[in-house]
This record gives sequence, C-alpha cells and structure tokens, in this order.
Amino acid sequence: GQFAAVEAAHQQALAIAHAGGAILDVGGESTRPGSREVTVDEEISRVLPLLDALPAGYPLPISIDTRRAAVAERAISAGATILNDTAALRDDPELAPLAAEHDVTVILMHRRGVPETMQIGLDESTYDDVVDEVRVFFDERVQFALDAGIDRTRIVLDPGIGFGKRAEDNDRLLASLDRLRLDGIPLLVGASRKAFLARFDDRAASDRLPGSLAVAARCAEAGVEVIRVHDVPETVAFLRTWEAIGGGVCGDAEGRDS
Repeated sequence: GQFAAVEAAHQQALAIAHAGGAILDVGGESTRPGSREVTVDEEISRVLPLLDALPAGYPLPISIDTRRAAVAERAISAGATILNDTAALRDDPELAPLAAEHDVTVILMHRRGVPETMQIGLDESTYDDVVDEVRVFFDERVQFALDAGIDRTRIVLDPGIGFGKRAEDNDRLLASLDRLRLDGIPLLVGASRKAFLARFDDRAASDRLPGSLAVAARCAEAGVEVIRVHDVPETVAFLRTWEAIGGGVCGDAEGRDS
C-alpha cells in the first residue's frame, strides 16, 4: 500500500537495487495478521503494472509473493523467477505444476491458519514444540514439491515468523534456526518490523529498525541465506559492518517494500 502508485513503486524498486538489495519481492495481497484476501483480478492489477514498468536489464531477480497460480503465471511471464508462497503450495493445486514447468525457485513458508484469523486464540497449547512442528512441516512440503517435479535446488524454506505464532514461538524459532535446516536447503527469514518486536520498542511499525536489525544479526550469525527486509540500505550497511568486524559471511538482504 505504501507504494501503490506505479511510479512510486518503480522508484522504490530502483532504490532497493541501488542500496545493495539482492532480490525484489513484489506482492499484491497483504498477508499480515487480520488482512483479508483480495480477488485474483485485484492482485494482478496491483503487481503487473510494476513488473511491466521495470526497465530492461533491471539487475535484481524478481520474486512474486502470491499463493495463486493465475497471478504467478502472469508474473513469471513478466520476468519473475522466484515464487514466494506463504501457503507453501497448499492453497492452489495448479501452483506446484506451474512452478515445476517454469523451473522457478519456490519459497515454502510455514503458516498456521489464514491471515485474517491466524493470530486469534493462540496460547501455550497451540504448539507442543514449535520448532519440531515447523521442521516436520518442512519435511512434508519439500517432499510434496519434489513429487510435483520441482528441483530440490529450487527450494527455499521460511519458518513464517509471525504467521500463527506467539512472540515466544517466534523467539524459539529464531534461537533454533540450526534445527530447521534440511540437507542444505537455504533458509529465508522475514521478521522485519513485525509485531513481536513491539515488546522492545513502542514506536510505530515503520520505525522498528533496531529490533529488525537485531534479528538480521541473529540470522547472519546462523548463516541464513536470505533476510527479507523493509529497510534495505540500513540492513545492508549493518550486515557489511557486521561481517567486516568478524561476524562472518552474510546472506542476502531482500527488499520487501514494493
């Protein structure tokens, strides 16, 4: 919504590339807690104009954040090479065959419930062990993707921070990233500006940079390959500094502003 106008989104996409972002993630349907689904036509009308407006030779790989095959197909035709599915190929039976046909990278995210209601009624009984549940979910969805013809080297796993999870569940997942790995499959973590960080910072969501950078540091320490962020220049500078002073080799800071 912040970059709904095509020109504003176009400029932001260029800024993300200039700032050192590694991937441009474009989505037309909010999946934050409490959000309601939009129609396929509305989703397409939000993402296609931006993809069509990107200049030839735009330097970053384009990720389409969708759970619908019709949207993904249009985005792939417009140049997207990554499918970022918060439903992990569960919502649309045509999505997995489409991903296999076009040999795109697929991000499989853990999510309990649907965005509109996923944060309602959570308590200590929601998970016996959130880390184990996410790990079992990853095993099942990876096998599903492989059976659909998606190459193992095209799979990325996302624990779904903030998607049907309490603050303490998010904490445990971030503390246990090593337990979530499956035979070298890359991990993506998206925790930038999320509500569980508000415990430490009472500013507006758009100002939750300190907490977001703390998570980025934890992800870099754990060798997470992709970090999905809003504040690209700040995160890139932070991670470059972290690496320079002995933090190790960082993964990618992925922009998520368009």
